[in-house]
Amino acid sequence: MPGPKTYTGEDVLELHLHGGRAVISAVLKAIKTLHSQDMKIRYAEAGEFSKRAFQNGRFDLTEIESIRELIDAETEFSRKAAVSGVIGGNKELFGQWRESLKKDVGLLTAIIDFAEDAEIEDIIHIHETVNRDLKRLEMDVRKFLDRNSRTKVLLNGLNMVLLGSPNSGKSSILNQISNDDISIVSSIAGTTRDIINIPLDIGGYKVVISDTAGIRDITSSKDKDIIELEGIKRAKVKAQECDLVTIVISCDNYLELTGEFGAFIRDLKSQDKEILTVLNKIDLPSSVEELNQIKGHIAEELDISKAEIVSVSCLDEINIEELKTELISRITKVTMTSDSDLQNPIMVTSRVEEILENDVLYGIKEYQLMEKSLDDVVLATESLSHAIHGIGRITGEDISVDEVLGVVFENFCVGK
Repeated sequence: MPGPKTYTGEDVLELHLHGGRAVISAVLKAIKTLHSQDMKIRYAEAGEFSKRAFQNGRFDLTEIESIRELIDAETEFSRKAAVSGVIGGNKELFGQWRESLKKDVGLLTAIIDFAEDAEIEDIIHIHETVNRDLKRLEMDVRKFLDRNSRTKVLLNGLNMVLLGSPNSGKSSILNQISNDDISIVSSIAGTTRDIINIPLDIGGYKVVISDTAGIRDITSSKDKDIIELEGIKRAKVKAQECDLVTIVISCDNYLELTGEFGAFIRDLKSQDKEILTVLNKIDLPSSVEELNQIKGHIAEELDISKAEIVSVSCLDEINIEELKTELISRITKVTMTSDSDLQNPIMVTSRVEEILENDVLYGIKEYQLMEKSLDDVVLATESLSHAIHGIGRITGEDISVDEVLGVVFENFCVGK
């Protein structure tokens, strides 16, 4: 494939091989025999193709970093977030910010160069214009960082814990959500003794679900189990730390809400913990009236409405899709994501975040502090130049490849 429209911008030869390892090994050996003084052939270094693409102007650093995130994407949401960077969305935005700052520096430079010939009204007007531009830019940068933070929460995975009394069906719920037999399901109470952490893709979002030991009051029991006690302790700690608590109550043990389990849930509610209530085994009640009675008791104990309770049957696979839909709704609520965040997610690396905070926002803030005195206009303008160079470092315009080689390209796989 002839350059310059290839990935690296250079002439590229790709060999598409059929067969197993023996075919690949034979082709590599054949290529090795072609190596000579005139035709030097070697294996690519990690990230070398992307490095060449950057050097040849095919991509800027924001696009290169997004390519790496795209390669590592685990969910549809992370794929979409990476693609927005690959196609240049962030590059275009940063370019606009840089041009805005350069325009403001140009206006301030005019004051410095022609202050003696300028009318005081003109100088005041320039300062007002620059201040207005910088306030808007500062707000845009902070909004961008805020959106990026919400995206990172979704990319890293929302932590959800399954809580319930023994044999309430927590493991069955987990298996239904994951469409797999991840947890052991048994009619014997207390099958789950330790925390089981399972990363799942739910509606395109990464969710780390923790299946925990059943919570019950066994402190005064003669046959108390030290291992089960430790499992209950860990379940409670996990619930305190997680982003979302899903409590599972079964129709045959809902009265346990009056015991230790119910007391712990009420304590979580007092801490404003996001709680999803699931009523399992709705195939057991003999009538709709009995099911409504059970829901009423749960609603009264937890001080919620019956409409907030998601009713399912893992045995008959009733309302499982409704449960998944509600989970996605709760994920959106916990992470405070908007429709724009979900449809057009943005993502930048920690390197970019640090530069935006320590160079761009810092430069703007320093200007705002110094420009109050017209005598400091030179130093104030220098602060904006610092912010401009910061954006240049983000895109790679103001740095060499060697400066970012260890930070950006070292984590790429060989072959990209």
